[in-house]
Amino acid sequence: MNKLRLSFACWDYDRTRALADGTVRPDGIDLTYLSLPVEETFFRMMRGREFDASEMSLSSYTASLNAENPPFIAIPAFPSRFFRHSCIFISAKSGIRRPEDLKGKRVGVPEYQMTAPVWIRGILSDDHGVKVTDYEHLSGGEEEPGRIDKLKIDLPPSIKVRAIGPTQTLSQMIAAGELDAMVTARAPSTFHKQPDAVKRLFPDYVPAERDYYRRTKIFPIMHTVVIRDDVHAQHPWVADSLYRAFCAARDIAVHGLYDTDALHLSLPFLIDHVEETWRVFGKDFWSYGLEPNRPTLAALGDYVHEQHLSPRKVAPEELFAPGVV
Repeated sequence: MNKLRLSFACWDYDRTRALADGTVRPDGIDLTYLSLPVEETFFRMMRGREFDASEMSLSSYTASLNAENPPFIAIPAFPSRFFRHSCIFISAKSGIRRPEDLKGKRVGVPEYQMTAPVWIRGILSDDHGVKVTDYEHLSGGEEEPGRIDKLKIDLPPSIKVRAIGPTQTLSQMIAAGELDAMVTARAPSTFHKQPDAVKRLFPDYVPAERDYYRRTKIFPIMHTVVIRDDVHAQHPWVADSLYRAFCAARDIAVHGLYDTDALHLSLPFLIDHVEETWRVFGKDFWSYGLEPNRPTLAALGDYVHEQHLSPRKVAPEELFAPGVV
């Protein structure tokens, strides 16, 4: 029987590499794996629906479910997860010393609806009382000018968002003190090139992130995997097939981390990192599926609603294809 040919766009992760190289093949599917930078994948999928399936920003996907005809359906596989305390940067000229000092400040963000800033704003609100309405959001390109939102958003006047100039970049603006702070997924280049000008709000971020996980049991999810709605409508079995393949590829990568014969990654103390991760998270530290991730998915749904990216709270059960858990 001929297999269904599907295109899939995703970054090059260890946990998806077995799908990319064909070690794992989804049942009934001839998968063409397109290794693309995440920003390109998201923009092309959200704006042009260019792929049959792809990695997708979780916040953008959640917001898209409010469309009259939602364009995608997700499976509970999460290629990207990341604690984001390390991704709040401040200008040395800002006078900011603690999260509460962000009130009334100018805070740069590449795109308001990006998942990383959604998580950061939620954490600032829940843990530090800094609401999304307490500061001004300036959006635009981090290293290159001219970036626009991949998803059109309609915000109330209480949330102050404005675009930076057509020749400006967030990275240069924070170093010059034209921004007081910045929330982002990638460290601005000026953080490394001008360390006296750009600093982290949480310099010792690992203890802060561990404390956050200890209190909440949330390991923030950045990206999920979506299937174009017309593909799923015609071939609903694809969701389960892809999910099982993603789990198998993830297992190969995770099990390979603890190989004391030859290190799989270029980290001298990799085995110690793995054992410490087990102590903090348990052995299912990169979990897929709905139930193991319910607190994380519920929090993200709350934040997307509170930040006016969705008119309602999207429950975890609404996110994924029926029967795929």
